[in-house]
Amino acid sequence: MKKIFLSAATLTVAFAFGQKKEVAAAFKAIEAGDVATTNAQIAQAESAMGDKTYLLEPAVLEQYYYAKGLALLKSGKTAEGASYLAKINSLAKNKIYVGKDSSKNKVYYVGKEAADASGIQGLKEESYTPTLTGKLGSSLNPGIEAANKAALDSYNAKKYAEAAPKFKEVYDLLNAAGQDNKKYLYYSGLTYALADKKKEAIDVYMQLLNDGYTGIETTYTAKNKKTNEVENLEKTSWDLYKKMGAAGDYTDFKTETSKSLEQEMYETTAALLIDSDRAEEALALIEKGMKKFPASSKLSELQGNAYYKSGKTNEFVNNLKAQLAKNPNDPNNWYNLGVLQSKDPSTEADAVASYKKAIELKPDFAQAYQNLTYMTMGDDAKAIDDYNAARKAGKTEQANKIIEARRARLAATLPYAEKWYQYDQNNIDAVTLLKGLYLSTKNDVKFKEFKAKEDAMNASQK
Repeated sequence: MKKIFLSAATLTVAFAFGQKKEVAAAFKAIEAGDVATTNAQIAQAESAMGDKTYLLEPAVLEQYYYAKGLALLKSGKTAEGASYLAKINSLAKNKIYVGKDSSKNKVYYVGKEAADASGIQGLKEESYTPTLTGKLGSSLNPGIEAANKAALDSYNAKKYAEAAPKFKEVYDLLNAAGQDNKKYLYYSGLTYALADKKKEAIDVYMQLLNDGYTGIETTYTAKNKKTNEVENLEKTSWDLYKKMGAAGDYTDFKTETSKSLEQEMYETTAALLIDSDRAEEALALIEKGMKKFPASSKLSELQGNAYYKSGKTNEFVNNLKAQLAKNPNDPNNWYNLGVLQSKDPSTEADAVASYKKAIELKPDFAQAYQNLTYMTMGDDAKAIDDYNAARKAGKTEQANKIIEARRARLAATLPYAEKWYQYDQNNIDAVTLLKGLYLSTKNDVKFKEFKAKEDAMNASQK
């Protein structure tokens, strides 16, 4: 009998055809509501291709995401299903890079990053328009409403670890429906940060920053003549009704633009990276952020912390001194120099001088007053412990010296603390510290005043 040998190219064609056939069968099954058959066909396709989804042409890949996403959705795995369905929209947002690999397989990479990572040269850039997004509305709406309610309920209950993935779920579901509303992704990052889920928060914020999200939104409102109620309108409708003038159904046309969240995201992400011992990544992000927001004192402060944590303290100190030599009237640089000098006991006096220079140039520099407050006060808990130890040991003279030195420090601290509070009156730490200082200096009237302020602030946070 004559033996038959299949070439590698023939095997590749048969392999790709099998995947298409299984994905097509899964698509038909989910359209018919048959989740079990869908899962079986998807499992066969995945068994053959593994994670090599780049072997599927865009139309087949879209069917794969659609079938798998809906099957997961219908099985109660909403978050996982939403993430697959959201990938359909990525086919529209990204270019498709087409070519052949070293085994002559035809490949389709979604997005330039995936194409570059493949290492394949000469890929042709194409575009693809998904066709299944419009079919998802009725399937997604209940999930969107449920996920949004769950996210808001958890957030209002301060269950941030539960709220964050639900906000991400809302984003993915909306994205799957063709609405790339990154506001919900921002909410997810914010609540991950509040839940102290640093890695997850960093991942979300970095995605937003890399995508160029600023958070700036314009709201279009007008008053309905029939109901006399102010309504939010889509821009197209708002423009149309406005052009209609007196003949239209609306009046009092107004727009409101929200503030940018970009600076806040740079600052928050940098702080999270530093707290996660990822100082080098923080420095790279801060450098990028400071080009956009050079006046951000927070980014300048974080840069100092990042240099210190990455072991580049001297480099940053020298850099700041060079900048101050060119521009000695920059309070932020004096402040940042003080921050770094304060970390070394041998340069604490220099730090005090730098902070004083900062407030000389910027009299309402609350953070500089705050740092001067704590530096002047020193380690008060240790002073009290030392006093008690000396007194118990019968060393009366030594105990008296310790308590007198403490009184002198607290008296010197008080003016800085009062200035701190003057320029940062919503800071409960300033209020609590002043309450203690007034108690220690036997100013009963001020003690009671600040005790009442502290109680009121604590009550408002509950």
